[in-house]
Amino acid sequence: MKSWQRVALAMFAVGWGANQFTPILIAYREELGMSVQTRAFLFGVYAAGLVPALLVGGAASDRWGRRAVVLPFVALSPLASVLLLVEHDSTAGLAAARLLAGACSGVVFSAATAWVAELSEAEGDAGAGPRRAAIALSAGFGAGPFVTGLVAEWAPAPTEVPYVPHVVLGVVCLLLVPRVPGPAPVPAVRRPLLRVPAVTRGRRFLTVVAPSAPWVFGCAAISIAYLPGEVGGSTSGALAFVGVLSGVTLGSGVLVQGLARRLDDRRPLLAGEVGLALALLGGGIGVVGLVTDVRWWLLAAAPLLGCAYGCVLVSGLRETERVAAPDERGATVAVFYALTYLGFAFPYALGAIGGDVGALVVALAVAAVCLAVVSVAGRRPVAAP
Repeated sequence: MKSWQRVALAMFAVGWGANQFTPILIAYREELGMSVQTRAFLFGVYAAGLVPALLVGGAASDRWGRRAVVLPFVALSPLASVLLLVEHDSTAGLAAARLLAGACSGVVFSAATAWVAELSEAEGDAGAGPRRAAIALSAGFGAGPFVTGLVAEWAPAPTEVPYVPHVVLGVVCLLLVPRVPGPAPVPAVRRPLLRVPAVTRGRRFLTVVAPSAPWVFGCAAISIAYLPGEVGGSTSGALAFVGVLSGVTLGSGVLVQGLARRLDDRRPLLAGEVGLALALLGGGIGVVGLVTDVRWWLLAAAPLLGCAYGCVLVSGLRETERVAAPDERGATVAVFYALTYLGFAFPYALGAIGGDVGALVVALAVAAVCLAVVSVAGRRPVAAP
């Protein structure tokens, strides 16, 4: 197994652990009678660990090297799943596990993305790094909820057993990653670990990366966290349905990334523009599902929203790589990922403005504006970092 593949597998495993929790929320409601507010808190506390870890993890790996930063959090990721399993009936224990999972995700996503890019460059395939990292991450996001949803539907102890596969996967990664060479950090002026690189405050980043980044996970969250809760009908097989819906959404995001790279090769940001257009189309089918109150429409919207997720992710990562200085790559990628995770707040934002069809139409109008901004601003040439 090549070095970049070992690191990508670790990203896959941590991505699995990040998203495996989503279908189990329904099991907590059915098995423990957990309230909507408690489930929303447990879903959201993940971001409290994720965002600061993203910003610190990327900068720390720039200073001390990718391997030194990534390895400890690859080890902690399966520990978070063990905690979810052991504390399955404790809100405080589940919250601590979700907070730890968020911290692991933040550090690994930012630092390992830069590590995969550097290992790919060392093998003579520099342009493949962002796509490889995006595929590994997306595959983990899709496989985690797909497997846990199916296991929770039919296995005993649906709030415990579904976490076992991730524990096993995490241990395997922990055996593989220590063998990967860690490139030495680029010599640079020491900077604070918690910082926002200057390039992320520049016009290019603010007009072409920032408007599209939240739609990466925004599309996924709308498909797997918002639409299923707004569509009524039969509740039979709900755990399996959400698992399959998650797998279709995020699996489509993986499969489209080769095409997204070719689109980006043709013209920078073209993949991102196509992704936002697909978000509008998939969201429109979601509106049909809400109006008709038929959940099968969601399976038609899922691949479109998933492809939107994959296209915008690849486009954003490659644009971030183009504008980032070598000694700030980890920190710049971290800012991009932090922006993408704003998309996980979309279901809550849509609920806050009333939910149902009207809220989704407002979201699609915002997506159309973002598409227009990126299309116009993206025509400007990229300045060298």
